[in-house]
Amino acid sequence: MLIDTHAHVNSEKFEGEREQIIANAKEQGLNAIINFGDTMESSAHCVELTKEFDICYAGVGIHPEEAFPMTADDDERIAEWTKNEKVVAIGEIGLDYYWEKDPLKRQLQKDIFIRQLDLARQLHMPVCVHDRDAHGDALEIIKKEGKDLRGVFHCFAGSYEMAVELFKMGWYIGVDGPLTFKNAAKLPEIVQKVPLERILVETDCPYMAPVPMRGKRNEPAYVYHVAAKLAELRGEPIEKVLEQTTKNALELYTRLKV
Repeated sequence: MLIDTHAHVNSEKFEGEREQIIANAKEQGLNAIINFGDTMESSAHCVELTKEFDICYAGVGIHPEEAFPMTADDDERIAEWTKNEKVVAIGEIGLDYYWEKDPLKRQLQKDIFIRQLDLARQLHMPVCVHDRDAHGDALEIIKKEGKDLRGVFHCFAGSYEMAVELFKMGWYIGVDGPLTFKNAAKLPEIVQKVPLERILVETDCPYMAPVPMRGKRNEPAYVYHVAAKLAELRGEPIEKVLEQTTKNALELYTRLKV
């Protein structure tokens, strides 16, 4: 069993090819793909894909790069989507300081991050967090505003110490293509030290295809290469990694049916 816990099959880069992409995923042994929205429009599309493809699930939310002053109507629309049993999380939400340098816009990111965490709490949903160059603020917000929540820092790029703090709260880290890159920095060392029970595998497709597919458009089927690299780094059988990361995904995203 294998689950791509973070994808964007709704991307226009897959337009006209989604049936083949899903077929490739099934051929590779995937049981589920979680597509995450980053705008209201893309979230709606992710929900539609859950109806079109049996292995597709969805996360709904506003990405920090798409931050805007949310209204009660936006909250209600997100809440309405979660009535669909194949909507498994609020996300992807979080902070991105790599692109955004303006203090006021960074504050807007924080505001809607906190707002969506509160919404997830009210809806009893786990969350998927995007954190790029904002580790301190993201962790501080989760510690303060996410006490009653469970979730994952997807495409984890923080430190080992940060990972440990997340694990103390029952959270997970997600690893994807960059784990396989030669310039992977500290991530390979981190995944060797942390419990396998706290790791999810993902693609974040169509971006960041893992080695040996680097340079190609990424797709859910390639999540196997991420799992294989994780097994190699940890010196563990690939079967163990596939089984445990699938179990982790099912424990976090309890609406998954695989």
